[in-house]
Amino acid sequence: MGTQGRLRSGSSRLRLHCGIQHSSGSLGLNWPSNWFVFLQGSLLMLRERIVRRAWVFAVLCCLSLGAVSAAEFPSFEQLPVRPEPPDPLVMLDGTPVRTRDDWFNKRRPELKALFEHYMYGKAPPPPDNLTATVVRTDEKCLDGKATLREVTIKFGPKSAPPINLLLIVPNGRKGPAPVFVGLNFCGNHTVLADPQVAMPPQWIYSSCVGVEKERATDKGRGTQKDVWCPDLLVERGYALATLYNADLDPDTPELTDGIHPHYLSAGQEKLGPNDWGTIRAWAWGVSRVVDYLVTRPDIDKTRICAVGHSRLGKTALFAAAFDERIALSVPHQSGTGGMAMNRGNDQETVERINKVFPHWFSDSFVPFGGNESKLPVDQHLLVALVAPRPLFDGEGDQDKWANFDNAMLSLKGADKVYKFLGGRGLVGSGLVSGDETFTDANCGDLVQYRRDEKHVLNRAYWQRILDFADRKLPASR
Repeated sequence: MGTQGRLRSGSSRLRLHCGIQHSSGSLGLNWPSNWFVFLQGSLLMLRERIVRRAWVFAVLCCLSLGAVSAAEFPSFEQLPVRPEPPDPLVMLDGTPVRTRDDWFNKRRPELKALFEHYMYGKAPPPPDNLTATVVRTDEKCLDGKATLREVTIKFGPKSAPPINLLLIVPNGRKGPAPVFVGLNFCGNHTVLADPQVAMPPQWIYSSCVGVEKERATDKGRGTQKDVWCPDLLVERGYALATLYNADLDPDTPELTDGIHPHYLSAGQEKLGPNDWGTIRAWAWGVSRVVDYLVTRPDIDKTRICAVGHSRLGKTALFAAAFDERIALSVPHQSGTGGMAMNRGNDQETVERINKVFPHWFSDSFVPFGGNESKLPVDQHLLVALVAPRPLFDGEGDQDKWANFDNAMLSLKGADKVYKFLGGRGLVGSGLVSGDETFTDANCGDLVQYRRDEKHVLNRAYWQRILDFADRKLPASR
């Protein structure tokens, strides 16, 4: 494969540190008996005011020059060190969010622009020429319980690669079916043991069963059926829409063999520092599938769910955050760049993820490695962008690398937005484990569900995902 010169702007930066820790107490009007506690609290308040004012000053410096677009946000050098996570209900310039209109018309668009500018990159607008062609239909899929369709979705420039969608819809339904949309790792032919499902012709992960010389073979057919569990989804009344992620962009450092080069501007030879990375491209592709699904009479367009595992869990979260047509999000074991907060991440750090997977994010994210406290966003804000729609954070007790503790911090940070918008947000501890039943007492709009598992998506997880979806997206009566 050819190489792609990605712009890199990272360099070593000075960092400011403060030894004073946050305190959960508040200062009263009376002088406390312990003067040191009072002094410590006063210094903390002073530090927070300085950080806030430095942040507002940096923003206003840009705005005073007439900045109105994401391209004119403060540069990395202008961003102040800010150890505490940004408040989701405070605008970039310090203005508080007071109403629902403030959130949806001001703060939400601002957060989307910030995430594109500093982390995931900006994608093209939705295409206006999307077409879909059903190339194969099997009405007797899964012993007659479902209808399978293979659909070719084309859009954008004529040279752009198509999406090859596998759509499985239950036959025994009373109305349009809810649907789970997700990218797969190993090709549509692995989702169920059907000898006619088309195999992807392009590069494929060597870790997938049946792959030879980085290409799929018949040996891989049906080998991911216990990951996607189409029989279980159909039994529970859900459709499944899935595509191989390399239809959009192969998961390799090159950014020349997927969708990216087909959207370069005239005269542009390579991606710029704020252009879309692979995760952004994958999520953009999920929305193109949604474009198609909302046109189908057998799919309930009000109950479209985005699901993904690991790096594709990051994708499912981002897709739901940016596409409000997605009614429920399941970012399963998504880790750094997904549910796990960047600040205080003791597992996969920003520096490491950008070194090992340089194509996943925009180049503008690179300087924040080791400088996470300069980020004007963090993952709780991405979760907040899903509000007030429900979100199921699947985690494994043995999967420490995905950092379920920091994922819980994201849920807690987004909780105030859900409640601000009138939702339930987190209920109780926010954690449900093992075979514990979902109830009103432990399951709100946000939940972290854990099993004693490693880094895996399997039937046991799907049972609980579907339990959650049944509660949050009941069929219309």
